[in-house]
Amino acid sequence: MACVLIVKTGDAFPEVVDQHGDFETLFEKQLSTALPAHLDLQVWDATRQPSAPELNTLAGMVITGSHSMVSEAEPWSEALKPWLQEALANDIPMLGVCYGHQLMAAAFGGVSDYHPAGRESGTRTVRLTQAGQQDPLFSQLPESFAAHLTHAQSVMQAPHGCTVLAHNSHDAHQALRYGPRQWSVQFHPEFTAPVMRAYLERQRAALRDQGEEPDALLANIVDCHDATSLLRRFLAFV
Repeated sequence: MACVLIVKTGDAFPEVVDQHGDFETLFEKQLSTALPAHLDLQVWDATRQPSAPELNTLAGMVITGSHSMVSEAEPWSEALKPWLQEALANDIPMLGVCYGHQLMAAAFGGVSDYHPAGRESGTRTVRLTQAGQQDPLFSQLPESFAAHLTHAQSVMQAPHGCTVLAHNSHDAHQALRYGPRQWSVQFHPEFTAPVMRAYLERQRAALRDQGEEPDALLANIVDCHDATSLLRRFLAFV
């Protein structure tokens, strides 16, 4: 049976894991509701298992977020780059999320690094570009939609030839497309409102240090059904 591979690139905070599950579990909960009968979900922990799965065994892949930083070029992360380049060349469907978004950009010729404006956390508004409104994966979303975000690094320079599908006031590259079935997003479609709330509680001090009000961000958390729907729609392309 062909599989959709969840590429695990890190661990969530312990309290998030205890209460809601680790990153891969959050994806499994969302993807399993729409997984075609001929596919199964598998997890590969790229940080602990050095041998990458053979691409010809994959129907598609989703690359998770991480608390690591792409610019730190950890060996396991750097080893993923040629594998992702080969996946793109072979038209393997891909969806990178947060760290996965930044890693794909770095692998395909862009630059991911710390954002000069600092961290973006909480439920924020994301807007589709004209290309996003015409994209086969994103076109069913409203032009503006709510999404959960938590990141210190961003795609600071998009790779040549990719298409920007979404942006907001903080980040010019909230969503990118690299090929007919290869996308990445800075926001977290797998997050529920309770998971976003747990992240904000952990980040209270860091957010105050950059002049934000954690209680105001907590009060603005909503369910992000439009963003979450991307995960289920992605399965139509595998």
